[in-house]
Amino acid sequence: MSSATRPWYAERVPLGRSGVSVSRIGLGTAPLGGLFSAVGGRQAAETLEAAWAEGIRYFDTAPHYGAGLAERRLGAFLTGAGHSRTETTVSTKVGRLLVPGESAPGDEAFHGAPGLVRVRDYSAEGVHRSLTESLERSGLDAFDIVFIHDPDDCWEQALNGAYPALARLRDEGAVRAIGAGMNQTAMLTRFVTETDLDCVLVAGRYSLLDRSAADELLPACAAREVGVLVGGVFNSGILAHLAPDAMYDYAPAPEAVLRRALALGERCAEYGVPLAAAALRFPLRHPAVTGVVVGARSAQEITVNAAHASMAIPEELWPELDVLQAEER
Repeated sequence: MSSATRPWYAERVPLGRSGVSVSRIGLGTAPLGGLFSAVGGRQAAETLEAAWAEGIRYFDTAPHYGAGLAERRLGAFLTGAGHSRTETTVSTKVGRLLVPGESAPGDEAFHGAPGLVRVRDYSAEGVHRSLTESLERSGLDAFDIVFIHDPDDCWEQALNGAYPALARLRDEGAVRAIGAGMNQTAMLTRFVTETDLDCVLVAGRYSLLDRSAADELLPACAAREVGVLVGGVFNSGILAHLAPDAMYDYAPAPEAVLRRALALGERCAEYGVPLAAAALRFPLRHPAVTGVVVGARSAQEITVNAAHASMAIPEELWPELDVLQAEER
């Protein structure tokens, strides 16, 4: 795909002051690790190929996703013919080590690789072991970005173990950028203000249903030139597939959330805009947001997401969605 034909969302933009660039829309690989339901190898490969064909060159993964399955599948794809590693930016995460053990299908919402269980470890030693094993699983020679993953109950160890270890790896050139990825904003804001992170990946907290990242996190990132990647733009699915059994934040959506999503969908429909299209584009309207990371489990979902990204959305829709959100707050 030449630069002349590349869609806007494939544009590479700087990630804060890190020197790393990402495509405006990246592919999250949690679904390819079996999030909520299993995904076959062929389907996973077709999904990755479809993303590549659409110009997506930023890919995010983690040991957590399918107990290593997502890393294996992404690595096999990127090291295959026709996929130049120099064109891509790849991130993985540390904080969960994979050790032998038996887990039931659907463990931690994943239907992934059998025979492995996750153990939390945010120590310096855990960081080095995790990255070594991620490189072995993926077959890649390096990761561009490494995030501290979900240290919700492990702040002290993450601050005093994982963060200094990653900072040293960055100083040595082993990784290009370091960050933290979480489903909350309070601890991410602490990371931004108390450490020298390059970027954050905030999941589900800057969406049409939850704008809490705008209160403190996004201003802090803007002030310190920390890049912001937003994941969970569909809040686990409800904003992409609005239905009575929709998922919200990795669990069945409460009735109140369903009502709010329905109101948003009805307002979008008045403008001829799918709710999913508005949800995908919403975070990118904030000047502090560098890009969004969108998961997909099939080539068809990639095609739909690309169509939604390319759709013209009337400017007058946004203030009406803002009003609906303000009424809920």
